[in-house]
Amino acid sequence: MTDDTPNPALLPAGLIDALPPAAEREAALVEALMAVFAGHGYERVKPPLLEFEDSLLAGSGAAVAEQTFRLMDPVSQRMMGLRADTTPQIARIAATRLGGQARPLRLSYAGQVLRVRGTELSPERQVAQAGIEIIGGAAPQADAEVALVAVEALLAVGVSGLSLDITLPTMTPRLLEEAGLSGAAATRLARALDRKDAAAVATLAEGAGPIAGMLPALLNAAGPAMAALAVLRDLALPPGARAIADNAATVVAAIRAAAPDLAITLDPAEYRGFRYHVGVAFTIYGPGRTGELARGGRYLSHHDEPATGMTLYPDAVRRAAQPSAPRLRLFLPLGHDVVAARAFRAQGYATVAALSAADSAIALRCTHELRGSEAAALEEQA
Repeated sequence: MTDDTPNPALLPAGLIDALPPAAEREAALVEALMAVFAGHGYERVKPPLLEFEDSLLAGSGAAVAEQTFRLMDPVSQRMMGLRADTTPQIARIAATRLGGQARPLRLSYAGQVLRVRGTELSPERQVAQAGIEIIGGAAPQADAEVALVAVEALLAVGVSGLSLDITLPTMTPRLLEEAGLSGAAATRLARALDRKDAAAVATLAEGAGPIAGMLPALLNAAGPAMAALAVLRDLALPPGARAIADNAATVVAAIRAAAPDLAITLDPAEYRGFRYHVGVAFTIYGPGRTGELARGGRYLSHHDEPATGMTLYPDAVRRAAQPSAPRLRLFLPLGHDVVAARAFRAQGYATVAALSAADSAIALRCTHELRGSEAAALEEQA
């Protein structure tokens, strides 16, 4: 037993305080991303943090059911969920409040989500999101558009060295279905393909007919997109799998036409983490070890309406972006010239007004001090 008072700075695992200047930098990045989205015709919506559980977890929302915090609404006595992802909410808004608007419908959003648990690589449970969705666009060009707009937004905020990884999460299930595999046998083979375990794939694929001979090539195809597509073209894929490969080729061609210098990779066998995707899926990586900057892809919205989108992660974007110059802070002594102070704020200065004679420009981390109508660098005071 101890009488020690709990540390008030202690937070639950996976939750952190964002402090200056990181919080301001992230907020500025979000608005810069949203400005790029708006420039491409994406209109901003703002769904609530909480919704009734049955609507929040409908459709693609079922994929994040295990990550959703739940609580009882004391007003309605119905269960509510705290969103673990924003995309299902956008799907609901598109199908209900905006159900009568012309398609394709372009929507954007920004906000926080909360998850029951993080992962080993990403332990955070509260995550910032900023994203775009095209609802009602079935053409491959819609998939290409969300990828290109996301890349443009990242470049606009100073992230370079981007790479776009494309996966085909429906390819493996379709091939296993064509081979007549189901149940535990199909699950084991799918996991072996996802782990790139060639020996296990060879063993588990015995008896899968012509499909068995394609699987090693499918594993080896992962890499630069054009080379991977060439491998897929040479395979005698059954009709369903061929349609998936041809669709991917169309998407890649559209992206390359608009962004020829973008590094694009393709892994046709990976499906991990994309349980609700029904077409191409995307992950955008930054330079070095900055990790995933964005994820998205093709899915079915409410009433099986075709949709595609991309979610960017501003905290990861902030780590990957070039650091911005710190904002200049101008100390305003007692009795300062208010007109001059207003002019400096218009120039981008942050003004910090003295509240008493004891206030110190140095202690308040100011870079300049207002002298008359001029901003003097504090180094000049020495």
